[in-house]
Amino acid sequence: MNDGLVLIPTYNERENAELIIRKVFSLPKGFDVLIIDDGSPDGTAEVVRGLQQEFPDRLFLEERSGKLGLGTAYIHGFRWALARNYQYVFEMDADFSHNPDDLIRLYQACATDGYDLAIGSRYIQGVNVVNWPMDRVLMSWFASAYVRLVTGMPIADATAGFKCYTARVLRTIPLDRIRFVGYAFQIEMKWLAYKYGFRIKEVPIIFTDRTRGTSKMTKGIFQEALFGVVQMKLSSLFRSFDRAAGPSPESTIPAPAATPARETR
Repeated sequence: MNDGLVLIPTYNERENAELIIRKVFSLPKGFDVLIIDDGSPDGTAEVVRGLQQEFPDRLFLEERSGKLGLGTAYIHGFRWALARNYQYVFEMDADFSHNPDDLIRLYQACATDGYDLAIGSRYIQGVNVVNWPMDRVLMSWFASAYVRLVTGMPIADATAGFKCYTARVLRTIPLDRIRFVGYAFQIEMKWLAYKYGFRIKEVPIIFTDRTRGTSKMTKGIFQEALFGVVQMKLSSLFRSFDRAAGPSPESTIPAPAATPARETR
């Protein structure tokens, strides 16, 4: 029985789906994988269903109708994981920009070193980005600097999307109140973990831009983050971050069974 679940949202990732799944399953530490597919017209879900015959107890699929946003995909996956009692829940891209080998280091930061949230950080030791154009690197680096300036949150890579959460973090954060669905979602989740007083560790990684498929980043997603950070900071002045108040009720609602369904672990 694996205690870690890797969430991989997909939209038109047929070229990467089988490769990333097999790579995760080849690691010396066992992880389960949940693919959350937003109705990819290229047949991504079909590829995953085929692999489920080979990995029936480790590979799961949730299919959603239409492109509903990265944030909602991850929240769907968080609820699915909590309903099945996973203790460590990972966010990872399908396109190999996040090296699956680093899953083990993120897991160790939480399971061995006792951190509540481990972040695969591009900027904790210089700038570790490969194959991005310089304008994209600068945009990402300055976005993180901007987040630190506005929020005071001491995280070098505030927009990182490669992470390991412990279940206690996801049960505490009120998932029903997450406001953002795009780039800003990653910032908001870190901000809430920080405000609730959880221990956060940045694990240095090398980020490599995709070589297959197309990027989902748009100017609108980036603008959401710029304006959203100020809204997030202001709204935090009028809410309590008391872990003693108990877990978010929404966080404990059982999620729908994936295909194939698994009632217990």
